[in-house]
Amino acid sequence: MEAAPPGSGTWRIQPSGPLRGDVRVRGSKNAITKHLVAAMMAARPSTIHNAPDVGDVDITSEILESLGVGVERDGSSITVHPTASPQAVVPVEFNGRNRIPILLAGPLLNLVGEAFVPLVGGDRIGRRPVDFHVNALTAFGAEVEVRNDGVAAKAGRLRGARIELPYPSVGATESVLLTAVLAEGKTVLKGAATEPEVTELALFLQRMGASIELQPDRRIVIEGVERLDGASTTLEGDRIEAWSYLCAGVVTGGEVRVVGCRQDRLVTAINVLHRMGARVEVTDEWTTASAPDGLRPVAVSTDTHPGFMTDWQTPLMVLLSQADGMSVLHETVFENRLVYVLALQQMGVEVELFSACLGGAACRFHETNNLHSAVVKGVSALHGADVDVPDVRAGFSSVIAAAAADGPSTLTGIAHLERGYHRPAEQLISLGLDLRTT
Repeated sequence: MEAAPPGSGTWRIQPSGPLRGDVRVRGSKNAITKHLVAAMMAARPSTIHNAPDVGDVDITSEILESLGVGVERDGSSITVHPTASPQAVVPVEFNGRNRIPILLAGPLLNLVGEAFVPLVGGDRIGRRPVDFHVNALTAFGAEVEVRNDGVAAKAGRLRGARIELPYPSVGATESVLLTAVLAEGKTVLKGAATEPEVTELALFLQRMGASIELQPDRRIVIEGVERLDGASTTLEGDRIEAWSYLCAGVVTGGEVRVVGCRQDRLVTAINVLHRMGARVEVTDEWTTASAPDGLRPVAVSTDTHPGFMTDWQTPLMVLLSQADGMSVLHETVFENRLVYVLALQQMGVEVELFSACLGGAACRFHETNNLHSAVVKGVSALHGADVDVPDVRAGFSSVIAAAAADGPSTLTGIAHLERGYHRPAEQLISLGLDLRTT
């Protein structure tokens, strides 16, 4: 079989039976990109190990290089060579390519006193407002202007502030962390996100010399320092990728053993597998799952950490389609996360969407027109189809469905998938999937 080269836009998948074998996951794309931003603020080089080979790393590296920062890759290790005087403007050509530019505003203000960053990009799964970021920068003392093409800001000296987020946004929490570590004085952040990737970033910043306390009740206290030094760290395994491959094994009637992602990063997802009747085996090195006796339906609501991760629900949708009965999936984080359902419906998944909060307590999308709850009927008979992948996580759900279908599928827009998964074609082929490029 021919592996898909990076950047390939089309995959042809012929179902080839149960997927079996080992997958070693690399560090999370949601962690590596933020670590790269942190590293540019140091006085000396930093090295990040276990980095994934994904499109978002390439985009973020290009952004940093446009600012005059050196980025050197050696296998799974990336070394960032900071500059004392980075450029203050992120070129508009990076508008919409990923979510990283807005995170650079605070660091650039601390380093050079001004910044311009293009608008936020990434998957079109719901609103990613810059309001939280802008309000935080303003609280630090910056003058901020939101333009049609991006955000411009300037400041003499950023000062610590008391900031309370109206929702525990991961991006906004990371933005405050990356800004507060070099601001003058103390910052107290209330309502912070507590996802493992956020903690991982805080630990890396602490290793660089930042003064950070993780307090109870979603509070983070940061005391600004004069300078950050270079540091080295090894990223933890990607919990989204680990869950995706576990689901791929179960859905196809096989068994995938995921290596390199600790149990504590998967605890809520593993519990869902238990509730569905799957067999799960966990060691210090790996996790594996199978369903020789079939799957039971469940009701699952996504939530912020430590709840069921929103990025986990796309592979879960395919898993629910193979459970014997009616399941409910309630999305509470992004109002448009279920945009991928149409693609799965084309492949035979029997699912209906509702604006009501089903399967859990009323969420912040209650009494809106957002279709954020899904009722899935199993066991759905999956069939091959021609599908255009709308985003990175939806892409993997389409791949899983195609692998379990009764005929061939053609998936376009695969660049989305390659933006977030480490060499996915290579991994899937190693598990026995008949995957070819055109």
